[in-house]
Amino acid sequence: MAEGRTLFSPYKMGKFNLSHRVVLAPMTRCRALNGVPQPALAEYYSQRSTPGGFLITEGTLVSDTGAGFPHVPGIYTDEQVEAWKKVVDAVHAKGAIIFCQLWHVGRASHGVYQPGGEAPISSTNNPISKRWKILLPDGSHGTYPPPRRLEAHEIPHIVEQYRRAALNAIRAGFDGIEIHGAHGYLIDQFLKDGINDRTDEYGGSLANRCKFLIQIVQAVVEAIGADRVGVRVSPAIDHLDAMDSDPVSLGFAVIERLNKLQQNIGSKITYLHVTQPRYAAYGQAESGKHGSDQDEAEFMRTLRKAYHGTFMASGGFTRELGMEAVASGDADLVSYGRHFISNPDLVLRFKLNAPLTKYVRKTFYTQDPVVGYTDYPFLNKASAKEELLSRL
Repeated sequence: MAEGRTLFSPYKMGKFNLSHRVVLAPMTRCRALNGVPQPALAEYYSQRSTPGGFLITEGTLVSDTGAGFPHVPGIYTDEQVEAWKKVVDAVHAKGAIIFCQLWHVGRASHGVYQPGGEAPISSTNNPISKRWKILLPDGSHGTYPPPRRLEAHEIPHIVEQYRRAALNAIRAGFDGIEIHGAHGYLIDQFLKDGINDRTDEYGGSLANRCKFLIQIVQAVVEAIGADRVGVRVSPAIDHLDAMDSDPVSLGFAVIERLNKLQQNIGSKITYLHVTQPRYAAYGQAESGKHGSDQDEAEFMRTLRKAYHGTFMASGGFTRELGMEAVASGDADLVSYGRHFISNPDLVLRFKLNAPLTKYVRKTFYTQDPVVGYTDYPFLNKASAKEELLSRL
């Protein structure tokens, strides 16, 4: 079934015709001053666009209570929508497709980011442990404060924020949206039994813990259509204390409900995006104990086989691991983060198997509109031509 598939073979992702399978992963970059996308964002995303390529934006806030980093963009005001239009237009001018990732960090926030300095919202009253630190606007790092457990009657209001944000994304010209249900943020705080300690209809059983995510998916699908909606989850990583006692069962529970939703509406969502467990080891530093590649591949393969639709994988992929995942059928698409930060022409470099520029971690979350953002070098045309000829 996967014969002849590579990272560089075309793929039909729902109604979108992709020319290759290397996806720009969503990554927080902190360059949207005061929550509004700036011209630098248009340049950054345009640099990483290729004809028929697929990009996912950084996490984009669905409300003014959603932030957990300084200067991250939102899509809940008219000013933000108008600013995003320029970014989308720049990407479309390169012939690429772009989805907006909808984000609410939940308890992964701080009073400094909250209206009136209030407590952040979550599924629980328990804070993230002191193992983790939050980046504050002045560049220092603080501890996460106790959140406020959402009352059940408040949850439909949060679902509505996602629905409105999705409609705003389409108004801004985006081709679709990705619901960020991963990495210890608000939706994941409901999914994981290591966080969710509720005793109402949103806690306890797998069905109850999946309810918030599925309500959001249903609301967004009804608003903009299933063919414009992606979902991201990370059942097996513990980022921001997001641990689950049975990640495989959690992954199956989410997939079972997405499959059922697709069957009921007679249309598939655009894709399911799953983060590999090894993301947790790479996410905070360059070192760390990485899991068994064989075990991780088997975990992802199990979920891939269960899901009826396009499957995107992410988390610590190299060119070689991406090629293996696509060739084996373990993934239809592979998203890349840090390598794409420092190699705006990553697709070309992968095609040529050219050397990659190293990224500078200390500039990941600064506000400089150029340094560590749009100033990474491209392969010059002469060296690219020589690289290509040497491989013919």
